[in-house]
Amino acid sequence: MAGGSPMNCPALIPADGQPALGAMLRGLDCMTAQASATGFARLLGSHGALTGALTLALTLYVALLALGLMSGRASLSLSTLTPRMMTLGLALTFATSWMAYSQTVWTLLANGPDWLASQMLGLRGSAAQALAVRLDGLFGVLMDAARAAQEAQGDAKGIQPADLLNLSALVLMLGSVGVLVTSRIVLAVLLTLGPVFVVLSIFGGTRGLFEGWLKAAVGFALVPLFAVLLGAGVTEVLTPMLRSMAQNGISMEEAAAVLLAATIHSALMVLALKVTAMLTAGWRLPWGQGAQDQQLSSPLWGNRFAPPAPPNMQTIAQSTTAPQPAAAATDRRIRAILAATAVPMPAPLSLPMAPARGAHAAAPALPASGQGAASRQRQLARQITRKPSV
Repeated sequence: MAGGSPMNCPALIPADGQPALGAMLRGLDCMTAQASATGFARLLGSHGALTGALTLALTLYVALLALGLMSGRASLSLSTLTPRMMTLGLALTFATSWMAYSQTVWTLLANGPDWLASQMLGLRGSAAQALAVRLDGLFGVLMDAARAAQEAQGDAKGIQPADLLNLSALVLMLGSVGVLVTSRIVLAVLLTLGPVFVVLSIFGGTRGLFEGWLKAAVGFALVPLFAVLLGAGVTEVLTPMLRSMAQNGISMEEAAAVLLAATIHSALMVLALKVTAMLTAGWRLPWGQGAQDQQLSSPLWGNRFAPPAPPNMQTIAQSTTAPQPAAAATDRRIRAILAATAVPMPAPLSLPMAPARGAHAAAPALPASGQGAASRQRQLARQITRKPSV
């Protein structure tokens, strides 16, 4: 188990009774690390309360996979087997080994953003601790200015500069401690329960819980990064201003300006929470439903996975029944050529009907196409029509 007992951690409030944000953050980091190690051992240790549940979950996973393969509802290929085995291996590693979990997940989420802020500000050590030290110095200067203003005002009635300075100290304390400390506490709780959510990532039905836990943990891990970057400028501006006021006296306008600066600092701390919430809300994980929808609708994939659109029957009917003008003109030319070169067929012969008494039978009229037939056929037709009737 990492760390010692909570007694070895520094106290949240120093022995002299003066609240110090730097000491509070150091003690809080130590206590949360030890609490997380203890919680991991009690939940998923060798005699943990959830060890049997972990064994049951793995048994169900293997059984469901085997049933799917036997029934034909699931298939294994290299593209599907590799992600499953990697997910199962990582889940087992992080759920059964505190060393692997603490060195990977805890270090990345708890210390990674703080290291990044230190590199951006050019600091050695923890950037959050450096901001806490600056805030402690700012509180000290602010309280000295408030005491000086209290002594200068005497028994004056109404709102005085000392009252505004005391209110500024309260707002500054809530804005800094309320964001840095609470975000670290929530992150510690999320990291303590992390192995449970890692196991839930094995099953498709509970993978959404793991996705929500991961987004929340990353969001609260990024809060100190934005809080340090946004609050560093405010502390640099307020500290020399308050020192000058404490030496030369503080007017009502200057005290109001300090209160405004403290309010701006608190608003920036709240905006740090808002920014991280917006970032994690727009995060699409590779296995999430939103990422699948985005992949299907991406121009890179086009309509590869989309079902084919039903054919338009009206369009098909129009294309088959109404030929294009060029095609119609070509058909007319072909018909004209065939009509000019075709040999006319003789009309079928028909036996003459008996004419009325005293009259000759009328010759049957030949069609127009038969007028240019051979002479033999015309002579034969005349002989038939000239026979006297009996």
